[in-house]
Amino acid sequence: MLDNKIKAAAVHAAPIYMDKAGSLGKVISLISQSASESIELLAFPEVFVPGFPYFTNCYAPNAATVTLYAAQSVVVPDDLGEVQAACAAHKIVVVLGVSERMRGGYTLFNSIVTIDADGTILGVHRKVQPTWAERLVWGQGSGYTLRTYQPKDTGYRIGGLACWEHTMNGARQALIDQGQHIHVGCWPALDTLEGFEDTACSQIEALMKTHALTAQVFVLCPSSYVDETCLQWMEQNLGPQDKVKAGGGWTAIIHPFCSFIAGPYTKSQDHFVVGEIDLAQLNLVKAYVDGAGHYKRPELFRLDVDTTQRWKDDPEIVGPIPWNGL
Repeated sequence: MLDNKIKAAAVHAAPIYMDKAGSLGKVISLISQSASESIELLAFPEVFVPGFPYFTNCYAPNAATVTLYAAQSVVVPDDLGEVQAACAAHKIVVVLGVSERMRGGYTLFNSIVTIDADGTILGVHRKVQPTWAERLVWGQGSGYTLRTYQPKDTGYRIGGLACWEHTMNGARQALIDQGQHIHVGCWPALDTLEGFEDTACSQIEALMKTHALTAQVFVLCPSSYVDETCLQWMEQNLGPQDKVKAGGGWTAIIHPFCSFIAGPYTKSQDHFVVGEIDLAQLNLVKAYVDGAGHYKRPELFRLDVDTTQRWKDDPEIVGPIPWNGL
């Protein structure tokens, strides 16, 4: 049983759109800022670097635009050395959403990178099913990366999924079966998309609370919002559009019994949604329901997850990948 408390924060912020170096610089700045608030666990939104490819929802498919996006996507671990150093310097565990470009290749993934407080990349999760127009940009991650990780000297296991990947009950159960204690659900500003203005935040809340209760985990839900750097980039490079507007985002920290520890926060300004995660509270929650134990009924229900390596670099990015400053 765990009895430690963690000061955690879900980041509600906008990246420097389509600017890998600028967005990574902002990540490092936010890590430093969070350290001044004694935050121990910091979670960033979906593909915070270099931002969500909203253009797939606004314009006709264009390979040239995807090529520009690929150039700003993150190569693991090559592009993350300074982020790893910031984690080590400030002793903060960071979960970072990035658009990842395969090292030495051209294929992109919607990825979540978990970095320990000593700078070690514990592993990378690649979204197993890009949604709708996202398939014009990202490949399908394999079950090999569907994992949880235990940061050093913390006792807890943490894992994450991206956006509507949370609708895949098998993906969620795969994390539950690994003894997950803390979950990071990474999201873009979904409610800025045409047709989702009135429903997206309700969907996000429902999915995050569903996993909190069915997995009996604390959920950090970081989201971005759309700012002028995003709208201007699309306008200047691709032309006028009216499918995505400024604002959006829904950021919160949720208790396993679905109450809000912090948030939700929905304003169009950078903000840390901060809360205390008291892992000892899982002792009572698990007495009622334990999705990896007495409430599982394994003689009735079985989950078969194919964790076979599918991409040539799966073992390289699953980690651990030490920071070269160690």
